[in-house]
Amino acid sequence: MEAIPLAGGNCEAGATMTHDCGTYAVASRDIVFESFDGEAVVLNLANGKYFGFSDSGSRVWQALSSGVNTQALIGLTAGGSTLGAAELEHFISQLLEMGLLVPSDQVAQALPDELSAELAATNEPLNVSIHDDLADLIIVDPIHEVEEPLGWPAVKQAS
Repeated sequence: MEAIPLAGGNCEAGATMTHDCGTYAVASRDIVFESFDGEAVVLNLANGKYFGFSDSGSRVWQALSSGVNTQALIGLTAGGSTLGAAELEHFISQLLEMGLLVPSDQVAQALPDELSAELAATNEPLNVSIHDDLADLIIVDPIHEVEEPLGWPAVKQAS
């Protein structure tokens, strides 16, 4: 797989994701996530899509979204094998394309020991799946989109 060049964040012109960019951050305030029994579920409130991760993908998401440098993840045991640069780069490219992460200028955070141990205990390869079956309901969001003149629920208008 060819490295994907990026610009911005702490990536220099011509840099590739895992080799030079280092850290990432959640792309926007519309991206929210929670972990249920060790599996991350990420929701994009702007378009109603939600994302499910494999067990190893959940741990890598947790690390990347909290500012852990990609170099800290390469070579760790994940999903029953060693996490390689190409595999991590492919996973990150998916997260970037889905609009979940962006390169960050922030100082990299250390990988917590417990997260490293949880990653080693995973048995599924890195994977993220996208779901839009509830998008219409999520976009309506009757809890947060109440406006006096419109009543409840107020459907968001496309911008």
